[in-house]
Amino acid sequence: MRRYGPAVLLALVGAAILRVSLFSDLYLRYVQPGLRPYLVVSGAALVLLAGVTARTAHARTADDDRRHADRDPVREGHRDAGHDPARGAGRHGDRDPVHEHTHGPRVAWLLALPAAALLLFPPPALGSYSAERDAARRAAQGVGTFPALPDGNPVDLTLGEFGSRAVYDSGHSLRGRTVRLTGFVTRDADGTWYVTRLLVSCCAADASTAKAEVRGADAPAVDTWVSVTGTWHPEGALGSDAAWPPVVDATSVRPVPQPGNPYEQR
Repeated sequence: MRRYGPAVLLALVGAAILRVSLFSDLYLRYVQPGLRPYLVVSGAALVLLAGVTARTAHARTADDDRRHADRDPVREGHRDAGHDPARGAGRHGDRDPVHEHTHGPRVAWLLALPAAALLLFPPPALGSYSAERDAARRAAQGVGTFPALPDGNPVDLTLGEFGSRAVYDSGHSLRGRTVRLTGFVTRDADGTWYVTRLLVSCCAADASTAKAEVRGADAPAVDTWVSVTGTWHPEGALGSDAAWPPVVDATSVRPVPQPGNPYEQR
């Protein structure tokens, strides 16, 4: 069975990658959509390599069995000076070279644990805990003018864009507009709550936080996904710490399902 260990590990890892990338959208919890083809190819390559490895191990086992069957136990007994037929092949010099194999460290089997976990219990997307640990990073740098918003109310904005315009837009393009923001709920110890989204460039490892303080509505449970409709409430001077996080006066807050891609592109 040990000979098939590497094949089993490769198959587990490959199957886990294919499960989250080819057969579902779970990969969006960890990486950007553009990386899906690479994940699919990687998973398929690992499964194929597992098959080749298993086939090679099977052929090697069959060959060893044939060589063992072809050996003459009587001649072997006369050939090995230290062999005592009455005692059997128990001495160091009587070890069977056919069955002496070098195996990798057993600790390598620990690699099967994260692969099996990803295959059976994929971890959820990052949520409020990650958002609270992240510093208040800005989605844009420096005060300036922004392009005009599209016509119509409410206008759907990402949390990143809303924050950029609220904190840095000298043209005040948000003034007088009704916006709709979608994200999950985070909350401070004093009861202040935010609609929050994590921004990623490549994968979940580089996530940063975009959020807006919500006023005028009761806070749903933490990590609940909501759609918040309301108007921008100016706070502080543009580009200052007092302007962050931006504030929205809510006219409605309604729960929504978590989107397939829970992150915003930074």
